[in-house]
Amino acid sequence: MENLLHQLLQQSSLKYPYKIAVIEGENKITYQQLDLISNQLAHNLIQSGCKKSDRIGIYLNKSISAIISIFGILKAGGIYVPLPTSAPLNRIISLIEDAEIHIIITNEKQFKSLDKFLDSSSPLNTVIFTDNSFTNSTNYSQQLINWQEILHSVSIAPSLPLKDGNLQTMGEKVLLSKGDLGGSKTNQTTSNYSDTNLQPEDIAYILYTSGSTGKPKGVMISHDASLNFVNWSYNCFQVQPSDRLSNHAPLHFDLSIFDIFTTIKAGATVILIPPSLSVFPLNLARYIAEQKITIWYSVPSILIQLILQGELQLEQFSHLRHILFAGEVFPLKYLKQLMEILPNVNYHNLYGPTETNVCTYYPVTKIPDDEENSLPIGKACANLEVFAINQQGKIAEIEEIGELYVSGLSLMSGYWGMSQATDQVLVKDPRFSESTTKVYRTGDLIKLKKDGNYLFLGRQDNQIKSRGYRIDLGEIESIIYKNPNVKEGVVIAIPDEQIGNKLQAFVVLLPNLYINTRDLTSFCAKYLPKYMIPEFEIRASLPK
Repeated sequence: MENLLHQLLQQSSLKYPYKIAVIEGENKITYQQLDLISNQLAHNLIQSGCKKSDRIGIYLNKSISAIISIFGILKAGGIYVPLPTSAPLNRIISLIEDAEIHIIITNEKQFKSLDKFLDSSSPLNTVIFTDNSFTNSTNYSQQLINWQEILHSVSIAPSLPLKDGNLQTMGEKVLLSKGDLGGSKTNQTTSNYSDTNLQPEDIAYILYTSGSTGKPKGVMISHDASLNFVNWSYNCFQVQPSDRLSNHAPLHFDLSIFDIFTTIKAGATVILIPPSLSVFPLNLARYIAEQKITIWYSVPSILIQLILQGELQLEQFSHLRHILFAGEVFPLKYLKQLMEILPNVNYHNLYGPTETNVCTYYPVTKIPDDEENSLPIGKACANLEVFAINQQGKIAEIEEIGELYVSGLSLMSGYWGMSQATDQVLVKDPRFSESTTKVYRTGDLIKLKKDGNYLFLGRQDNQIKSRGYRIDLGEIESIIYKNPNVKEGVVIAIPDEQIGNKLQAFVVLLPNLYINTRDLTSFCAKYLPKYMIPEFEIRASLPK
């Protein structure tokens, strides 16, 4: 049994060296190549000063290079921190500073924009460019490493000779030479990078989520916590080497953990879905069919657009066997339509905050017909326990509303650099007065149904979901108040069937000012990702 996430790749590389691991458009990479190049990257990271538990940023669009980066960082003993390329540069700078990122993997185009915002106090001292054409430049103050240096460096772990010749690269995409990918397996040795002295409880990655203070919170997930989820999902959905899994979520979104690591554990193939396809549901539906995807995982809002605009009836989805969805409530009328269009697919509602990954799941065999008109979030995943605590601090009875707590192996280690925020949610088990075991207090309101499944009812704070993203309304309000023209502001969530919630901001300006809603939107765009920018309405006063 693997104890560290990158050992999943090392084991599958032994079993399936010439099998395609990742597909990005026309570009592909085998398990052997992925293992080899990530070894080379790990070697370079260590040579560049990477030590155990150093945070290393990945500032790349979803790509084969990004997947190589993930495994190279883990093998070097580092913690990978995916930085959202769609976020404002101010936000990226704040994440680099908060996580104390010394090394970043990116490309020259993206780094040129970012470098303008870096100052002498930035912790960043090393940049690895995935551009093949990049040559060392004196325009940057950081140590620079070319991707060609990675590809021509020593591989710490000896690998099989490449059956189809030398690797070729173009831009940030790794390309396979044309040739036979088959052949018999010979002996191959892998390295556990024992010099990094990694332990299962060490942190593997940090994913940033919205925070009420205006500062994003970095959720720290250990190797063993993530592996508990990966092993459960691998067994639950019976993922096979023949499967072709989608990766629709960006790498800074926790849905990507299933897409990448469960695929690699199974020796299957992960297909990186281009973000541009989500804008055109017809093209996305065609792509799913053409790529013969067998397991699809996304937020419900993407599936809703496929139902409404994808003309799914025109495509052939005979290979598709599982549709998994998470991140927001799936309106039952749309789920029913999808199940009618694709009746031979297994449907699963997965639930869980970033702090636990998936902690409950519900296999959907039929649409529930009850007064709540809502889909259950189901029962606990393997090695996890979920329970509800009522307002009196006692275990909630069946049909009684309570706050959801989660206990078990998949819990986060805490929030990076935020011990007070960690202590507010990782608390002693309230069921046992003498217990020192920490459980996660989710803030979600639920109730247990008579059939043993839990039902999600909402939040008891300012957090909402929109397009699958968790958003704290307080973070948006804190940014609005940074605008020197704003006297008062409040953000509310308006329920929306297709995206979960729309964001609406009501703002009162200081006297004798003539800015408009477009100015307010532009101001927020400097600090917030697009999915967190509300619609603005300027008012003379706010309701009391």
